[in-house]
Amino acid sequence: MGGSNKLSMLWGVIILVAGLFLGYWYGNSSGYAKAEADIGAAQDALAKKASEEAVKQANPFQAVNPLEGVSANPFEKAKKALNPFE
Repeated sequence: MGGSNKLSMLWGVIILVAGLFLGYWYGNSSGYAKAEADIGAAQDALAKKASEEAVKQANPFQAVNPLEGVSANPFEKAKKALNPFE
């Protein structure tokens, strides 16, 4: 009976090792490596965006248009008052 117990333990270890190997293989083939690549690409994109925003904030010579988004000419009344013949 001692040999039967050792044989069943051996089969248990073999099944455990085979299960671990198959799980590792399935994890790598099902997208674990792809997910790591996607995470790396996302981190690179975020780093690029953050550096561009930092450069924009640090630039003291950046031109700002105060009339951006204004559709009408705010100086039209003044133009008519200064030049009534036009």
